[in-house]
Amino acid sequence: MAHVNLNQYLHQIENAWIGKDGDMCSAMLSCRNIHITNTKLQLEKPESSVGRILEPPLDEIVAAHLRCLWAMANKDPVEACRCQMILVTAFIKILQQQKDENWCLPVMYTVCLDVRLHAIKADKILSTKEHKNKKETLEKAAECLMSCFRICAADNRSSEEFTKRWGMLMLVNQMFKVYFRINKLHLCKPLIRAIEAFPMKHMFSLSQLVTYRYYVGRKAMFDCDYKSVLYFIYLVADTYLTFAFEKCHKTCLKNKRMILMYLVPVKMMR
Repeated sequence: MAHVNLNQYLHQIENAWIGKDGDMCSAMLSCRNIHITNTKLQLEKPESSVGRILEPPLDEIVAAHLRCLWAMANKDPVEACRCQMILVTAFIKILQQQKDENWCLPVMYTVCLDVRLHAIKADKILSTKEHKNKKETLEKAAECLMSCFRICAADNRSSEEFTKRWGMLMLVNQMFKVYFRINKLHLCKPLIRAIEAFPMKHMFSLSQLVTYRYYVGRKAMFDCDYKSVLYFIYLVADTYLTFAFEKCHKTCLKNKRMILMYLVPVKMMR
């Protein structure tokens, strides 16, 4: 894919979309895939070229992605983030329209992760300028993530196999990372309630559960406002952080160290 021309790329993503190949579409819309180095796909004004081959609303998604690649190549993270938000907004419309199917979840995972990463880079640039809110872009990214989350959480009529609710935990973890970064931990509480109320929460992937429990454990450490509930809160922190540490893969040493930074003080306080 690193050497395909524009028409080949567009036909490939069209076939993947028609075939409901979520993994292939995800790779072709990822800002961390090898195709981002392809200069033939880095287009400042891709709309007309894309529109000749792809039908709405897919054309809007792909056009935004190609302009995002152009902005990345020109080292303009603010524009790249703006394009990625356009992409996610267009994707949300598609997600809303899909009933009794969840093949798009891998695409959602990719575009939502990318919008958070782009927002971090954009805020770093904006923070060096005279910008009042240094976390504004991340906050807007969180709004995109929340829109996807609401759609997934509301899909309670589909069967277990095809429900979009399987996408909730990934989105919650992404929003945790944003809220911790912008210091708005109170926004985590309704997300935690939603996951804990999900009857099949134990069936999420282990990697996502490790991340979730790590952040819930961290948040519990900041909730110690009243001595009467201090022990209970530290018990929650201990339980969740211990799970995260024990289940975190043994080769992920950096992640294990991050967990220990919070788990060790919790163990000492109990």
